[in-house]
This record gives sequence, C-alpha cells and structure tokens, in this order.
Amino acid sequence: MDVSNLFNSNLDQIKISAIRRFDQEVSKIPGMLKLTLGEPDFNTPEHVEAAAVAAVRAHESHYTGMSGLLALREAASQFVAEKYDLQFDPESEILVTVGATEAISASLMSILVAGDKVLTPAPLYPGYEPLIQLAGAEMVEIDTTTNGFVLTPGMLEAALIANPETKAVILNYPSNPTGVTYNREEIKALAEVIQKYPVFVISDEIYSELNYTGEKHVSIAEFAREQTIVLNGLSKSHAMTGYRIGFIFADAVLTSQIIKTHQYFVTAATTVSQFAAIEALTNGKDDAAVMKKEYVVRRDYIISQMTPLGFEIAKPDGAFYIFAKIPADLEQNSFDFLIDFANEKQVAFIPGSAFGKYGEGYIRLSYAASMTVITEAMARLTAYVTEKRGL
Repeated sequence: MDVSNLFNSNLDQIKISAIRRFDQEVSKIPGMLKLTLGEPDFNTPEHVEAAAVAAVRAHESHYTGMSGLLALREAASQFVAEKYDLQFDPESEILVTVGATEAISASLMSILVAGDKVLTPAPLYPGYEPLIQLAGAEMVEIDTTTNGFVLTPGMLEAALIANPETKAVILNYPSNPTGVTYNREEIKALAEVIQKYPVFVISDEIYSELNYTGEKHVSIAEFAREQTIVLNGLSKSHAMTGYRIGFIFADAVLTSQIIKTHQYFVTAATTVSQFAAIEALTNGKDDAAVMKKEYVVRRDYIISQMTPLGFEIAKPDGAFYIFAKIPADLEQNSFDFLIDFANEKQVAFIPGSAFGKYGEGYIRLSYAASMTVITEAMARLTAYVTEKRGL
C-alpha cells in the first residue's frame, strides 16, 4: 500500500535549508575553503568539557525533569540577571531546550494555528518559516534593505496594521545573516509599538554575548515582558553547538503552556550537556570575551578587503556574519555568483537568497573561521573579482 501521499500537506511547502543544501553542493569541490556555516571554530572551553566528563563519570545518565535541572535554571536565571538585567524565576519561567532550534520549534508550535501570521524583519534566518508553514500559518517579511537592515517602529506598526491576523513578531538580534543589532532606545521604541497589540514577541537572542558595540545587550523582555518569549543558548557564546543546550525565558503563564509542547517534542534536554552548561554559565560566564576579541579582528579585516572591491556592507555589530551586496557590475543572482566563484576559486559563501526574497543580490560570509582561512579566502575573492572585470 502506497502511503507516500498521506503526509501533512504543509510539508509540501518545506524544503531542506538552502544553507545546508548549498554547503553540501560546494563541499563536493576539492580543496574548498568554507565560510558558510554559523559554527564557532573555537573549541568548547576546557573547564566546560571537564564538567561534561565528570558528569559521565558520575553516571549522570538519567532523565532530568522536563524543565531541565533546577541548578541549571538557577544558573541561567543568574546569568541573564547579571548580563541583561532580566528577572526570570528558575522554578517557573525558564525551560532548558535541545538547543535554540528546539526553543524556536516549541515556541512557534505552542502559539500558532492555521491562518495566523508571523511578522519578521527581512532578510532573516531561514529556520523560522518552515515551522510557521508546518503550523499552517504564514510568515510576512518586512523589508529592511533600504534602512541598513534595521526594523523601525514605523515599519513594524505599518505591518501590524496591514496584517490584523498577526499572532507573533519574531526578532533576531544580533542578526543572522546581517549582524545588525539594536540599542536600548531602538528596542524600547519597538516594544512600545508591540505593547499596543495582542501579539507575542519571539526574541531570538542566541548571539547576545557576541555584541561588539561596547554596550550591554538589551532584551526586549525588559520592556514587554508579558508578551515576550526570549530564546537563547550556549552554541554561539560558548562554542557548544554539539551539546545542544538552549533556553526559553518567559512569563510563567507562557512557559506553563510551552512546556507541554516541549515535553512531547523531546521530554528533556541531554543530562550530561546540562551539567556542562551549569559550568559554562557560572565559572564560564565570560568565556565569550576571548572569542569576541578575535571575531572583531576577523570582521574588520574582511570589511577592509571587500569594500575596495565594491561590496556594500552594513557594518555588523554582532554575531559573526558579513552580509554584503554584490557589486552591480557582477552577476546579481547570488546562487549563480557563488557557484561560479566556488568552481573558479574553491571558496564557499552562502547566497543571500537563502535568507528570503529580500536577500537576493547579497552574499553571507561567516567569520567563525580561522584567520588563515579568511585571509586566503579574501585573496581568492580579490583575484576572482579582478579577473571578472578584466583588470
């Protein structure tokens, strides 16, 4: 009996991530230098690894509670209080998730029903829309390309008025793919708009510790707490991508509902990883500082090399990405541009089209790679552009 046509029909709208598909495609080319994926090239701090090993040796191999270890939730509560002036009760307002990805999934699946709309600044991380579609809802992109990739209160309010079916607004800052972030005044102004409407804010702050402005990261939960679901985790701040530890911070009324979805998705996050996470958030609360210093050097070097070639770059103040506009005299289809570049020079970036329709004409580089790789990639890009221009 053929059952291949019995899947959830919403899956027909969903494809494997364009980032992953492009990365796999160019990985077939011998000698490839890749500045594609958003994964720190740093190792997990040794003291965090030691905590994981100690947990294994202590036979910490059993389920934790659905919300995660209380000691970890207490550490997370203290961390966001000290870092971002946020107050969340570890008993009832924090959930430990399987990475920020599961935090996104659990949050969206808990609030969305068919016919809902979700507003997002664009270009944006492509991991949101498939989940929105799976729920039968619709994502509405707000074009920020004419404003340095910054969402303004006016843009947000106009979109809310035009889309009365809106259930949630997703903010991701510092942003993947642009690296743009927001200061206190900007976030407060966005919160004032949101508070006028009965909508959720899903604030994906996974890059909060990679903020290069010299100012403290400001969460929108500071201003619109009752409506906000804050997502965070340790993948970027502590180079712990494989540990899969994320967090949801939200008012108890919200977490009491989201935990139902979280429970049936995963039961609980991995126990050994949770013990490592306690170490990361206590003795390693400033571990990101070393990485930040190196990321700034890499960022500035890439900008210094690409700008003379004619690439327009809105200086990223966070995360570890460069989102550059392809010069007008070169191929404007970002996929075609980068496939040709990969074949000619064995260097891979990510096409801007992977980040939605407003990303076309741009390319994204991840500088979560060694300076050696970055230097060589920039030399090859310079040679490629020079050759294309016949210079």
